[in-house]
Amino acid sequence: MRTVVYFLLLVLVSSLSNAAGFDGGHTKLAWLASSYPDDSVFQSALGDNTQDQNGELRLKFSAGKGSWNVRADYQLMARFGDSLALANETGSTFYLPPTAPDDEFRLMDLTHEIDASDDRVIVQRLDRFHLDYVGEKTVLRIGRQAVSWGSGLIYNPMDVFNPFDPAAVDTEYKIGDDMLYGQYLTDGGSDWQFVEVVRRNRDGDLASEVNSTALKFHGFGGDKEYDLLLSQHYNELLLGVGGSSSFGGAVIRGDITLTDTDDGWVTSLVANWSYSWVWGGRNVSAVAEYFYSGFGLKESDYSIADIQADQDLIERINRGELFTLGRHYVAGSMLVEVTPLFTLTPNIFVNVDDGSALLQVVAQWSFRQDWQLLASLNAPVGPDGSEYGGLETGIEDLTLATGPAIFTQLAWYF
Repeated sequence: MRTVVYFLLLVLVSSLSNAAGFDGGHTKLAWLASSYPDDSVFQSALGDNTQDQNGELRLKFSAGKGSWNVRADYQLMARFGDSLALANETGSTFYLPPTAPDDEFRLMDLTHEIDASDDRVIVQRLDRFHLDYVGEKTVLRIGRQAVSWGSGLIYNPMDVFNPFDPAAVDTEYKIGDDMLYGQYLTDGGSDWQFVEVVRRNRDGDLASEVNSTALKFHGFGGDKEYDLLLSQHYNELLLGVGGSSSFGGAVIRGDITLTDTDDGWVTSLVANWSYSWVWGGRNVSAVAEYFYSGFGLKESDYSIADIQADQDLIERINRGELFTLGRHYVAGSMLVEVTPLFTLTPNIFVNVDDGSALLQVVAQWSFRQDWQLLASLNAPVGPDGSEYGGLETGIEDLTLATGPAIFTQLAWYF
């Protein structure tokens, strides 16, 4: 039934392309080369290094009349590579590049697998498909869409709907969810936002205990902004408060969340500082951020056994809500505009508990009209048993260590 719905929607997208507006799209070709040290369990399975290739085509369509509008984004995605086979074999993408997205737990099955084998997968899907109503003060949207909340610039505990990995390089599009979204603008400029995300459980049935209902208020007080969040997320009460303010030419932001779990209330928070200036005739912007995850492991010497024993942490990682294992993190980023068309951004992500870190340098070059080259170099550092140095596997002299990795992506927009 869900596959039938997918094809009906695909027919509607095709009709929109003829009867309505084609809003352009893009193609992206990416290459990832990863290395593995001698003590890595990945080396025995994959060798000294792996190569993975990704391709994506996105076509955007919309049709509207008056206050009503329909949007549909079609995706054709292909994943090829050495690490994909291992991810399929183990059923895990932890420490490995992500596979193609699926709609196993979403309300609508808008993904169709065209071809798949051990080391490749090709799918077509609708990443956005929603009906909108936009009034003078009211916005309503129903269907496949994406919502981002929170003040975190690198880590974001208030953004529980498919947040980006803090080390993600391409953050142009967030994976969408099937939801009802509403926004009401007040006369004073504040706004109320409401979200209802409908999901399926592991049996494929619609179930309220895996849904999310959230209400957020965004307000102003002088030169300050603040957010108040009330949510029922996967059968847990989630409360959040955050805000931002200018200070000495910089911007200070922060969020605190409280989650009522079976083991009691769990607190997470993020605080950051951002500042922009001109340095040697070049525009520069910097970010420093601290993140505390109440769901992280208390130990500073991690192992696979520690993670497996913490089912709550595993569940949140599998849902894509958390990308960290520990509790205390600091991160920094500095974007340097070398030229108006070329930027260089060194980043660092540090696990304070175990002393390990991920060093990253990202380059973005718009070398021609509608063409962009994106590249990054990742280098994890740290002792054995640490998050970035390589978790202990329980097998003597073998860890989950990964070495330096290079990512490049060529994009054409039309």
